[in-house]
Amino acid sequence: MSERLKPGDTAPAFTLPDADGNDVSLADHKGRKVIVYFYPRALTPGCTKQACDFTDNLDLLTAAGYDVIGVSPDKPEKLAKFRDEENLKVTLVGDPAKETLEAYGAFGEKQNYGKTVMGVIRSTIVVDENGKVEHAFYNVRATGHVAKIIKDLGI
Repeated sequence: MSERLKPGDTAPAFTLPDADGNDVSLADHKGRKVIVYFYPRALTPGCTKQACDFTDNLDLLTAAGYDVIGVSPDKPEKLAKFRDEENLKVTLVGDPAKETLEAYGAFGEKQNYGKTVMGVIRSTIVVDENGKVEHAFYNVRATGHVAKIIKDLGI
C-alpha cells in the first residue's frame, strides 16, 4: 500500500492525459494552488455528484487562487463522455496505470460493503503554489466534501 501524503510533503509530479488527450502536468500550475481530487470511476453516482459540486464551486475556488484537477483510472474517451454528459468544467485526467493514484496514496486496500478490496481511495490533496502538500484528505465522502473543503480552506 502506498504511503499517504502529509502536509509539508512535496506533491508528486505527474503528467496525465485530459478528456481531450492533451497532457496536463502539476508543473503547469506552478504559482497557483491546486486541488487534486481522486475518484474511483467516471459516470457513477457518487463521482458525478462530487464532480458536479466542484464544477458548481469552480468560480469561487478559482477566484480564491485554486485550480481543480480530478484524477481517476479512466481513459480520456470516458472522461470526455463524463464531461460532456454532466457539463463539467473541472479538468479531468486519466491514470489507467494508477501510478499517480499510488504516488498520492489514493490507491490501495479499502472497505467496500464489508469486504477488503483494492481500489481508488476517494481523496483530495491541496497543493500550494510551491508544490508542497497543504492539506491531505483521505477516505472522503462524495457528498458534502466540496463544501467541507471550502470551509476548511477558509474560502
